[in-house]
Amino acid sequence: MKTFSEQLKALRVAKSLSQEELAQKLFISRQSISKWENGDATPDMENLITLATCLEVSLDELVLAKTPEVRIERVFEKKKVDIKELIRLYWIIVANVLATLLIIFLIYCFLNLIGVWGTTSLN
Repeated sequence: MKTFSEQLKALRVAKSLSQEELAQKLFISRQSISKWENGDATPDMENLITLATCLEVSLDELVLAKTPEVRIERVFEKKKVDIKELIRLYWIIVANVLATLLIIFLIYCFLNLIGVWGTTSLN
């Protein structure tokens, strides 16, 4: 089983990153990466999580050198577009908008009829 320091170096090299490039991604010094790879120090939890993200591996893979048994990938299924359904939905929306406008117009007319809206006198 690989040690953390060996695993870190192997994953960094596999991603074609120099110690300097990896350090820049973590906002730390190159010497810190060197210490981790030599086994002189270990990163804190925040840096471990950022390392795993940068190296595109799980924490188990990074820390324990365990290869994941199952990789979950997103699968996008292309659905056939039903044009008739889209047209039906379009007309439902248009009808609702027109009905709303009609109701607003009727309320406006009613308010004008009873004198709430419309001409005002400045006596």
